[in-house]
Amino acid sequence: MVEEVKKRNGEIVEFNQEKITSAIHNALRETGEGSEKDAKRLSDIVVEKLDKDFKTMISGIEKIQDIAIDTLMEEDFKETAKAYILYRDQRRVLRETKSKEIEAHIKLKNLSLNAVKVLARRYLQRDDEDRITETPDQLFRRVAKAVAEVDLQHGKTKKEVRELEEIFYNLMTDQIFMPNSPTLFNAGTGNNLTLSACFVLPVKDDLGEIFETLKHMAIVQKAGGGTGFAFSHLRPKGDIVHSTGGRASGPVSFMKVYNAATEAIKQGGKRRGANMGVLRVDHPDILDFINTKEDENALTNFNISVAATDSFMEALEKNEKIPLINPRNDEKVDEIDARTIFDHITSMAWKNGDPGMIWLDTINTDNPVSHLGEIEGTNPCGELPLLSYESCNLGHINLEKVADDDEVIWDKLETTVKHGVHFLDNVITLNPYPIPEIEEVTKRTRKIGLGVMGFANLLFQQRIPYDSEQALNLADKIMCFISEKAREKSMELAEERGAFPAWEGSIYEEEGNRIRNATRTVVAPTGTTSMIADTTPSIEPVFALVYRKTEIMGGESLVRANPYLEEALKKEGLYSDRILERIKEKGSVQDVEKISESLKKVFKTATEIELEWHIKMQATFQKHIHNSVSKTINLPGNASTADVAEAYKLAYDLGCKGITIYRLGSRKKQVIEIGEDIECKVC
Repeated sequence: MVEEVKKRNGEIVEFNQEKITSAIHNALRETGEGSEKDAKRLSDIVVEKLDKDFKTMISGIEKIQDIAIDTLMEEDFKETAKAYILYRDQRRVLRETKSKEIEAHIKLKNLSLNAVKVLARRYLQRDDEDRITETPDQLFRRVAKAVAEVDLQHGKTKKEVRELEEIFYNLMTDQIFMPNSPTLFNAGTGNNLTLSACFVLPVKDDLGEIFETLKHMAIVQKAGGGTGFAFSHLRPKGDIVHSTGGRASGPVSFMKVYNAATEAIKQGGKRRGANMGVLRVDHPDILDFINTKEDENALTNFNISVAATDSFMEALEKNEKIPLINPRNDEKVDEIDARTIFDHITSMAWKNGDPGMIWLDTINTDNPVSHLGEIEGTNPCGELPLLSYESCNLGHINLEKVADDDEVIWDKLETTVKHGVHFLDNVITLNPYPIPEIEEVTKRTRKIGLGVMGFANLLFQQRIPYDSEQALNLADKIMCFISEKAREKSMELAEERGAFPAWEGSIYEEEGNRIRNATRTVVAPTGTTSMIADTTPSIEPVFALVYRKTEIMGGESLVRANPYLEEALKKEGLYSDRILERIKEKGSVQDVEKISESLKKVFKTATEIELEWHIKMQATFQKHIHNSVSKTINLPGNASTADVAEAYKLAYDLGCKGITIYRLGSRKKQVIEIGEDIECKVC
C-alpha cells in the first residue's frame, strides 16, 4: 500500500487519498460530468492501481496524477480528464479567477487530451514555484491581444483592434491557424523573449568573431530561437594561421564547441536548443563534415547539411572531379571525385539520417533580395534559407479545418491566409529581438513564413491516396492559392504601412510591385503546434495510424490515433478491438484482414509510400513556396543506399531546395515508436 508521496521538489510527504478525491471532484464539478460520489469511486480505483504498481510504498506525485488521468479516460470522463490536467497544477489560479471566467476558461471540447497535455507541460505560463498560472484560453487570449495591438501603431482604433484580437483568438482556439511555439510561449508575457523560431548567424574566419557568434547563439537560444550556421568560410583543418604560427583546427572542431554550448542552454526554460550546420561541398574538410555524425552521440544538437552547387551535381552526373577550395584565399588545394563525396553523403544518410543536402544555386536563384547578399545557410530544419542575422516567424494553417468531406472551402482558406499574413507581419513589429543586428536585418526584409499542417488528414478526409496524381493536383492548387492570397495581403499591407525597407533593388522593384514582406510562404515541420491543433504535422504522411510519441516535453509519452481511420472502419462495419489490436502492432492497415483495398490505398503510412511520391509532393509544394520546404523523406528499414541516392538526385531534378532522409530504425533513439505498447485512444 502506498504510504508516502514524493513531490516534484523531492520532498517526501504522507499519502492522502482525500487530495486525489478533491482534485477529481473539482474537475468533475467544472465539467459537469460527475458528482462527489463519482470522485470517491474514481479515487478508489486510482489507489487500487497504485497499490498494485508500488511495492516500495512511495509513489511520485506525477505518476499518481497520470494514473488518475488514465482512470478518468477509462471510465469515460474524457472532458474531466482534460480539466484535471490543468486543475492539478492550477488550484490557486482558479480560486482567484472570476466565476464567469471559470465557466469559459478553456474550450475543452475543441482541444484533445493530448493537446491539453502539450499545453500544460510546455506552453502555459508558470510561476516561480512551477505552478501553472494561465489556462489554454488565457494563453490564446494573451497572444491574440498582444499581436493585435500592433495595429494601434498603424492608426487603427481601439475598437478595430479589439475586433482583430477576436479574429486572431478565434483562429487559434478553433485550431485553424497556429503561430510558431516561441510566439505562443512569449507574446504578451513581457518576458522579453523572442517570438521568432528561426535564425541564421554568420561564422567568419576569425577566432574573435567565431566566439562572438557563439555568444550571439547563446543569447538567441536562451531567448527561445533555433540557430543555423554556414561554416564554409572557416579555413580547413591543418591550414596555416599566420598570426600565431599554428595550424587551424577546422570547421568540425568549432561545431563541437557550438554543440557543447547548446547543451548547456535551455531555451527560454522551455526546450533544448537546435542548430543547423552547413558546409559547402567544395570545402577541403567536406568528408570530415559528412562523417562527423557517424557516432550517433556526436553533435546531438545539430542537424547538418551539405551545401551543394549546380557544378557539383553536373560533375556527379558526368563522373568528374571537383576542386576543393581553401576559403581563406579561394585557392584550389586538391580535387576529388564528385562521386566519392556523394557516396559518403548517401552512406551516412542511410546510416543515421545526416547529412541532408541543400542546393545553393537553386536557393539563390529564388532569392528576392539578392542585392543584400547570397544565402549560405538555413534554420535548424532547413525550411528557411536566410541571410546572416536574419530571423523569421512562422504560422501554420490547419488544412483539414478549411475543408469538408468533398472539397476545400476556398473563401474560408482565403480569409485565413490573409489574417495569417497580417498576424505574422505584426509579430515582426512586436518581436523583442535578442541582439540589435538581428532586429536590423530582419526588419529590413520583413520575411514571414506562412505554412500548412494537416495535409495528410485532409487527404484522409477526402479519401485521396497520398501517392496519387489527385493528391499532387490538390497540393498544387492549395499552395498556389495560398501563395497568391498571401501576396495580395502583403501588397495591401504595403499600401497601409509601406514596403519592406530593402524593397529598392529587390525583384519586386523590378516587377513594379510594392510589397510588405520579402517572403511570405514556407512549409515547416510544425511539431507540437500540430498536436495543439490536433492534426497531422506539416505536409507529411502519417508515420503510423496508431502510435505513441516519446522523448518530448521532458520524456512524457503521448498516444496518437488517427480519427479518420476509425471513422472509415465504423462506416464499413469493421471497427472492433480485434481490428485495432492488429493495427496497433505495426501502426498500419496493410496486413489487416477484412479491410478493403480502397481503404488500404488511402490509409498508407510514410514508409509505405514510395520515395518518389514523397519527393514529388515536396517539389509540388516547393513550386509555390518563397522559402523552402522542410519534409522528411521516410524510407523503410530495408531501403538501400541506392534508394537514398535516387532520392537526392530526384529532389534536385524536381527543383527542391533541400532534402532530408530518414530510414526507419537507423537511429537507436527515434521520436515516434510503434509496436505492442501502443494504446489505442482517440482524444
